[in-house]
Amino acid sequence: MRLSRGLLWGAVGVLALPVLTVLASWGQWSAVSQAILGEMASTVLPDYVSTSFWLCLWVSLGVVTLGSVSAALVTLFDFRGRRVLEWALLLPLAMPAYVVAYAYTDFLQFSGPAQSALREAFGWQGRVLPDVRSLWGAACVFTLALYPYVYLLARSALAERATHLMEAARLLGAPLRRRILQVALPLARPAIAAGTALALMETLADFGVSSYFGIQTFTAGIYKAWLVMDNRIAAAQLATVLLGVVVAVLWVEQRAQSRMRFASGRGARTSSEAQPIRLRGAAEGLALLLCGMPVLLGFVLPLAIMGHALLQSDEAVQLPWDRFPGWAFNSLKLGALTAVLAVALAWLLAFQSRRAPGWSTRWAVQLVGLGYAVPGAVIVVGLLLPVGWLQATWPQTQVGFWMTATVLGLVWAYLVRFVAVALQSVQSGYARVPASLDDSARMLGVSGWGLLRRVHAPLLKRSTAAALLLVLVDVMKELPATLVLRPFNTDTLAVMAYQLARDERLGEAALPSLALVLVGLLPVILLSRTLRSPST
Repeated sequence: MRLSRGLLWGAVGVLALPVLTVLASWGQWSAVSQAILGEMASTVLPDYVSTSFWLCLWVSLGVVTLGSVSAALVTLFDFRGRRVLEWALLLPLAMPAYVVAYAYTDFLQFSGPAQSALREAFGWQGRVLPDVRSLWGAACVFTLALYPYVYLLARSALAERATHLMEAARLLGAPLRRRILQVALPLARPAIAAGTALALMETLADFGVSSYFGIQTFTAGIYKAWLVMDNRIAAAQLATVLLGVVVAVLWVEQRAQSRMRFASGRGARTSSEAQPIRLRGAAEGLALLLCGMPVLLGFVLPLAIMGHALLQSDEAVQLPWDRFPGWAFNSLKLGALTAVLAVALAWLLAFQSRRAPGWSTRWAVQLVGLGYAVPGAVIVVGLLLPVGWLQATWPQTQVGFWMTATVLGLVWAYLVRFVAVALQSVQSGYARVPASLDDSARMLGVSGWGLLRRVHAPLLKRSTAAALLLVLVDVMKELPATLVLRPFNTDTLAVMAYQLARDERLGEAALPSLALVLVGLLPVILLSRTLRSPST
């Protein structure tokens, strides 16, 4: 028992250290950091705050609209193509937001296919479309890439009881509009709030889109204070502000999730009296349009644009086929190593939480779960601050070398951010394992780690595989931490896609971008199969 508690708190300490270091940065207040923060507060910081606020506001409106409307249509109504759209609406999850940004920039820029075709068709001159590399363009990109969070949770919330409650309201004489506004919408409101909070956390943690579009968000301010002004303390103090916002958003998400008790309940058996409403004619066409446009704009069109860029016959574009295997190997190596370690830690945390469900264990699990909500920029700052202090105090330890010249620091940052993903999957698997099995095993003399190895592990194979896959894909798509902490000559698919696109070499960037999309399809397929499974 003591060994288990020691391992638990050791893991929690390692994973929570970067976040705690960022919070402790205010204890190292100095005149230099005060001058930097004062200068930023009087010049660029208000713009950072304003830009981040408006970006989050527009993204919130966008994901709520697309996610809730599409979830309501495929759940409450029946129309041709509904079965395909149920899983197709999840496909944008496989498309990293920065890949969508690369695609639409190439497609909508002044010399791109869209504006060239419009000028040729109508005889127009000059720019005919607004610049996509702007605040509204970033909001559209994030909306198309992140609306599945709202769609997924809202669909799960509505699928259980919405149809039956809508039918009950119909039998009471309520018209369709009233049934939707007063039955379906309140039923899905907690799920919509939770999905929106997840989308906002991804938006706040983003670096690829905002950097590529030149948008001055709060994350850009952290990097500027750190890399341009060379003051990590000021960067950490700015990071605490962003961390506070993220914690507030996370609180909203958890509060919304706690209210979704109906989502886990078992509804009544589907009957002929409680079937989705059949749409015909113009209503059916409108439903197809509303559900098909997010899939088209969020997945099909970006994929087609990147595929065209890859296959174009321009001799000036030299595709990096010789370097691609190295990038793919580095991405897979880092992803596989992190996934194995993350699942092992998730097993430890979930097993200890099941074995000793006290307040300390719950607090430890919640502290670890906070890592996924922390932006990569904050984690990197929190990781390098203690490393720099140790290197300055004990140079002979060479801790700076081990953290920056090897994959140790990078894997550490990945674990801080993505252990929560593996933990959620393992805990969902544990929820389906009855506690009576543990009691039976103890009566047969199996306890401690033997219980985990002989009883739990075989029952958690599916959840473990899902956790491994999800962490692998998240690590491969991670950009901010990889850009800063990767060792020399350890380029990944995400890094090279960003750097090539930044240099306006979209044809070359298409190769690693499409590779990331194809890998990202694996968890989406798994997720869609899970949702269609009768056991869930």
